[in-house]
Amino acid sequence: MHSSSPASAKKSARLLIIASTALILIGLSACGTPGSTLGTPTKITPAQVNSSITPSVSILLFNGTGTSSSDVSAVEAILSTNKLPYATANSSQLNAMTESQLKAYKLLIVPGGNSITIGDNLKSTTTTNIHNAVINDGLHYLGICAGGFFGGYSIYNGLNLTSGVWFNFYADYNKGIYKAAVEISSPNATALDQYWQDGPQFTGWGNKVGKYPDGTPAIVEGWSGKGWVMLSGVHPEAPASWRTGMTFTTSVATDNAYAGTLILAALNGTSLAHY
Repeated sequence: MHSSSPASAKKSARLLIIASTALILIGLSACGTPGSTLGTPTKITPAQVNSSITPSVSILLFNGTGTSSSDVSAVEAILSTNKLPYATANSSQLNAMTESQLKAYKLLIVPGGNSITIGDNLKSTTTTNIHNAVINDGLHYLGICAGGFFGGYSIYNGLNLTSGVWFNFYADYNKGIYKAAVEISSPNATALDQYWQDGPQFTGWGNKVGKYPDGTPAIVEGWSGKGWVMLSGVHPEAPASWRTGMTFTTSVATDNAYAGTLILAALNGTSLAHY
């Protein structure tokens, strides 16, 4: 999940060492919590989108190998609450889509899970098609946790929507903390406790919409070519069932409302207040 754009053989070797360590660590963990299903979403398949019966939709939600099924469900619940129709695509369906088919959508959402597994189960041509659909054709992208790692540069078939910038974990991970209620602050807004699990921080790319307690970027936004990209290291879409054993000062409803704000901003290419 770590990513970089090495400028020399020495830097390349360093990246491989870092990335190999990441494979050992990240491969044992996943961003998102299993066993939670929410909402009654408005969901259709990519094939139905192209039919004459079902109207076109603007959002494509990836639910393929490597994603957390519970986080897919949590994102679906937010889409349903905000009355946003969407299509879903698993790994094989996404692999079968052309750049032209991808650019027919306005927003691709990749939720939490394991970014290495996500990348390993997609063809390199698929990630190239997504990259090009964003950069050249204006497809927008929202990556949540593992989707944030996947959106950056990675030797594990990442999308590299960040011009070679790779991302590391938020500092709690290196303290042996793998999930927590983390206070995320934003400009001109009340800080929100958000569910975090093995998520990234986004130093080096984009505008900082939200920051972790140590000041590193928790949520970022920016243009990647013609596409608007938003990356979140935390899970504002998390349901109440994920909060077991943790104390939050922010309600589930407030956090979920913020998840809706992120999705709408990503969909519409809207810049949020940032530092």
